[in-house]
Amino acid sequence: MAIPGFRGSGTACGIKKAGKADLALVVSDLPCVSDVVFTRNRVAAAPVAWGKGLRSRAALRGVIANSGNANACTGKEGLSAVRRTSDAACAALGLPAGSLLVSSTGVIGVPLPAEKIEAALPGLVASLSARGIARAGDAILTTDAYPKRGVRRVGVRGGTVTLGGIAKGAGMIAPNMGTMLAYAFTDAPVRPADLRRAFREAVDPSFNRIVVDGDTSTNDTAALFANGACGLPPLEGRDLAAFSEALQSLLLDLALLIVRDGEGASRVVRIAVTGAASGAEAETAARAVATSPLVKTAVFGADPNWGRVVAAVGRSGVRVDPDRIELSFAGETVLRRGLRIDRAAERRAAPKIRKETYAIDVDLGLGKGSHYLYFSDLTHDYIRINAGYRT
Repeated sequence: MAIPGFRGSGTACGIKKAGKADLALVVSDLPCVSDVVFTRNRVAAAPVAWGKGLRSRAALRGVIANSGNANACTGKEGLSAVRRTSDAACAALGLPAGSLLVSSTGVIGVPLPAEKIEAALPGLVASLSARGIARAGDAILTTDAYPKRGVRRVGVRGGTVTLGGIAKGAGMIAPNMGTMLAYAFTDAPVRPADLRRAFREAVDPSFNRIVVDGDTSTNDTAALFANGACGLPPLEGRDLAAFSEALQSLLLDLALLIVRDGEGASRVVRIAVTGAASGAEAETAARAVATSPLVKTAVFGADPNWGRVVAAVGRSGVRVDPDRIELSFAGETVLRRGLRIDRAAERRAAPKIRKETYAIDVDLGLGKGSHYLYFSDLTHDYIRINAGYRT
């Protein structure tokens, strides 16, 4: 995985046990245009609070991130650790202060040992390489079962631009802006306003549409860095549209890798609510279904339990007329208007919902509002992983 003009690496600095990689660095050799979105959880981690105050957020050169410690609920000491990490990393790279985004992920409420990060920086910087971004992606993982990464190449007038991304996340997934940690890098030449627009438009249908357990993290961060290393003039018109489309495709793939991981997940379902009184009500209903433990366990058990889906919609608070609801599992309409149950459709749906992916569609029959989400099931492994997370 290589993106022209960017170098990356990952190492073990001693935050995690058993010498596991826990410190990542990706940096551009050239000045960048950048954009960042953060969690809307009001209990924001120290790096999020610090990052929101960065005046350089539109011109960051890269990111340094640790795993194994969230640096959340750590007060002034946590903010001091972020500043120490930033200052030491920028100095080691010969960059002005504030040139890097700082992120953390892991256990909440434990002081971040900034001295371990500082001690590891010389070796980390020395190991930076054009193909080291994948190692950086490995170093940000926590309960993830596998790395999340992807690459896109887009033909534009005069040449080709490359986009690449790394992400982490498996649990505490119900983003309200981006995702757990996700970083995208490109050699495309993009004007600041165009980059911001393209990034925000790509985040909403990707990271904002996934649910594992309904918990929005204290540390959610997503960022895009563009260094123009391809040497072309700023993208415009069709070329900019092609870049935006590739960015959306990349971020959606990263988002789906997260929900498929899902700390023990065995299935991913696309829940679509249509016919709602408004788009906002469709989203509320879809999130009620996607976060329902009863729905999620039924998905795990391959049970076409339409009653649990209808009940989740009903308790969501949106406008509902039960006689107008129509509901499908994997394309089979099991509940028809007038609360007519199609048992034959249930039998046809049964083998289809044993697959790893399928769709649940709910038509409320009231208006034109619609929304969709991707969510994972709830398995024994999710309970095992989270019951012993700190032990």
